[in-house]
Amino acid sequence: MSRVELPDHARQSWGARKLPSLLEPGTYAVDPKPSFPPYRLWDEVGAEEAEARGVYAPVYSLPYGPSGRIGVAPGDLRGTVHILRRDDNACCGLSGSAGPNLACAECGRAVATLVDDCYRWYVAWLDPDAVRPVSVSGPACRVIGWESLLEEYPGIPPVAEPGWWSLEWRAAVAVSLAHLLAASGGKPVVVPDGLAGQVFGGALDRMLPAGPPERRLVLAGPGLAAASGDVLLVPRHPQTGRVWPSGAEAVVPLAAEVWTYLAFHDDRRLLPAANRIPADVRRDDPPPLLPYDRFSPDWQVFRDTLVRLPAVRRSWLRAIYDRAAAL
Repeated sequence: MSRVELPDHARQSWGARKLPSLLEPGTYAVDPKPSFPPYRLWDEVGAEEAEARGVYAPVYSLPYGPSGRIGVAPGDLRGTVHILRRDDNACCGLSGSAGPNLACAECGRAVATLVDDCYRWYVAWLDPDAVRPVSVSGPACRVIGWESLLEEYPGIPPVAEPGWWSLEWRAAVAVSLAHLLAASGGKPVVVPDGLAGQVFGGALDRMLPAGPPERRLVLAGPGLAAASGDVLLVPRHPQTGRVWPSGAEAVVPLAAEVWTYLAFHDDRRLLPAANRIPADVRRDDPPPLLPYDRFSPDWQVFRDTLVRLPAVRRSWLRAIYDRAAAL
């Protein structure tokens, strides 16, 4: 098994439909935050204890389950059995809301929580207190260098069949939007034209004051020419989660496969060519998918990210967080 970064959409829930596997077979990701039951209400926890747990603004409740849980593709599990009647309140599968629902087939100890309900990403979360890593013979897992990012992770399209905005994009942009607002200092930000403006511009216009732009967002990262701007939009490494080392003061991280698409994909619509297509003309078969509606980030992911940034304690950003609760 090789370790990858925890996807931005790991805690995403969306609609009444089955979602695919959160992780590729043969990979695993570690969630450093506490999750799953038991839960404690905000009034019971209080602001001081919440800040000690990395939460800087009021939430309905905080999870006090184990931190460091390990996500794997369910098909990679071996030697487990279901714990019956552990998820009676689920809709079309298991939500994990009642705690571990998989046990070791040998000893019967609860070891993992399978999530396969209709609105959640398909994944099995291993209890860090019930499992341990075991070394195996074979080649060591290779960590790709920044220079190979585009080759290894060419990007995922923003629009999926049958014309809906990608859920991965909604989550990734939501996470970056929270960091971008914190980096803006509450001042207007101008974003690049094209797809970047399409996915970031609308939300920024709604949340930041009108007026002449005082900060400029610029894409920067491996494979791009040196960029100068007030705020740099850079990739996070897809395996380690490290942010591309730009050296700039204001840096906004973006999931690698979304960043590479933004940085290197030409989203201009092409016109059909008459007769034969010259060899040096780019083809466009089939034409790229168009979305049914305007882009909207995942507001729940946005709030979950913003509430864990210390900057949310600033009055202007706290006001944005409070307004986002109604979205």
